[in-house]
Amino acid sequence: MNLMVVAGSGNPALAEAIAERLGTRVCRSALSRFPDSELHAEIEESVRGGDVYIVQPTGPPVDRHLMELLFLADACRRAGAARLTGVVPYFGYARQDRRANGREAVGGRLVADLLAVVAFERIVAVDLHTVSLEGFFSMPPEHLSATSLLANAIDELVTDRSVIVSPDLGAVKLAERYAGLLRRPLAVAHKIRLSGEEVTVHGIVGEVAGRRPIIIDDMISTGGTIEAAARALIAAGCVPEITVVATHALLVGPAIERLSALPLKRMVVSDSLPTPAHGLLPLQVVSLAAMLAETITRLNIGESMTELLSHR
Repeated sequence: MNLMVVAGSGNPALAEAIAERLGTRVCRSALSRFPDSELHAEIEESVRGGDVYIVQPTGPPVDRHLMELLFLADACRRAGAARLTGVVPYFGYARQDRRANGREAVGGRLVADLLAVVAFERIVAVDLHTVSLEGFFSMPPEHLSATSLLANAIDELVTDRSVIVSPDLGAVKLAERYAGLLRRPLAVAHKIRLSGEEVTVHGIVGEVAGRRPIIIDDMISTGGTIEAAARALIAAGCVPEITVVATHALLVGPAIERLSALPLKRMVVSDSLPTPAHGLLPLQVVSLAAMLAETITRLNIGESMTELLSHR
């Protein structure tokens, strides 16, 4: 089946890199707004009978990028695409996987339902915030992991004095995977969230005194969790040369200001989202293009995906 790549505005550079590795190009499309702000999406070339992959992370502004994904899918379906796959490297609303207070929406489930409505046959995502989100999809989710890519990128920084640090209990399983790949001990910070932007850490479980910490998380949003963990590590006597590794660099709100004030040696992130050009952080960006192109190739020809999937 003829393979085609369509891109939203969420990360066109990543879509171009994926298409280049596939030996093709991104299909022409147009996204525009009417004067009343309504979205208009159009595919500007034939996709009839094609195996179409829409590359669109739903990062900030999340609602805009989500609507683009839905509209592009509908446009492709109405234009005769034979099969639709959403390639969503960063999946917005993944943190809303349950009701915490009782009278609230479960955003993750709602978004999964919307993706089913526009007839996606499958969704490809990378390092979902919670693996339980897989159960929300009525179509098959292909949950990939960037762990090996990012672990390889920091291998040169790892010494016998390095320690892998989970900044909270939610990231422990992910941190355990890095600890196994890098053959280093694990420490865990006990985090308490005060608000959407403010957290505090009460203690570190594990030996960090005199060690060089590598903080692991799936995403960096406002930077509050990383900042709290870093300050707790410093108070516990770690070497003040901290490495941070995260798949998704949202870096919203006060994130850059917070993180630039910390003694960071390196921040290693993927290009699941565009990274801001600011020069204030020691960013190293690892591309997902090769992994996603390999995934698309295997899906297109029906090959096994086992070694690419997340097993958190």
